[in-house]
Amino acid sequence: MKTDYLAQTNQNLLIIDEIVNDETPITAPEHVQIGIDLGTADIQTVVIDDQGTPIAAFLDWADVVRDGVVVDYFGACQIVRSQLQKVQQKLGIEPKEAITSYPPGTDPRISINVVESTGIVVSHVIDEPSSVAALLHIDSGAVVDVGGGTTGTAIIENGNLVLSLDEPSGGRHVSLTIAGGMGIDMEKAEQFKRRSHEEPMVAAMAKPVIEKMSDIVAGHIAGHQPGAIYLTGGGTLIKGFAEIFNQTFPAIEIVELSRALYLTPLAIASYGLTLQGEE
Repeated sequence: MKTDYLAQTNQNLLIIDEIVNDETPITAPEHVQIGIDLGTADIQTVVIDDQGTPIAAFLDWADVVRDGVVVDYFGACQIVRSQLQKVQQKLGIEPKEAITSYPPGTDPRISINVVESTGIVVSHVIDEPSSVAALLHIDSGAVVDVGGGTTGTAIIENGNLVLSLDEPSGGRHVSLTIAGGMGIDMEKAEQFKRRSHEEPMVAAMAKPVIEKMSDIVAGHIAGHQPGAIYLTGGGTLIKGFAEIFNQTFPAIEIVELSRALYLTPLAIASYGLTLQGEE
């Protein structure tokens, strides 16, 4: 069963990769779910139909959130408003409500306030790794969400969330290391990081930061026995990330997904379908 959910999720992630920032109008289905993810490195809006298939997706790289705190409130609101306007133009519907998320250990009202500043209602809010756990129907395991500023871990046992933790260490810390090592500014460092599969030196410079992330996760899961660790978030896309986690956790299966950058916003939107199924 786990394989089926993983396969379907991977397929949906590939769909998002194909349609992201495509504003071509389409005919919208009667019912949709909208997920909005306020990340440290980007803000994303994903829209799915009632089967869970993505039909619209928008992404803007942005430095408006740091360590789960909005440092540029106006900028964050402007980006979310712009993305929702694009959703309206693409689908021909006016968004009325959306689901959003927050890093574990932070105040969910931060995300809620930004989204509701656009005039829509936040119907539900869920912490980021827990949304992924719900999407993948994880019975026993740990979800590790590495965003731009934080590493979050959700531990699931017998289908129930038993622990959700978050610590400051993410992709931005890799960028800082690259900037310092190469003597370049942060913007250029971010560009190098996104090309980590083409730039061998990036993996070498990122290694100690990723090792720190794996140590953080080791602390999070201490005393628990997750059957697998599921990697999500743009920070996990850095070349060599999974290999380091495999070395740190040789007895635990490390699960990668096809386009992990989009996994959290997809999971947030899909959480609406999960709630419908529980009603």
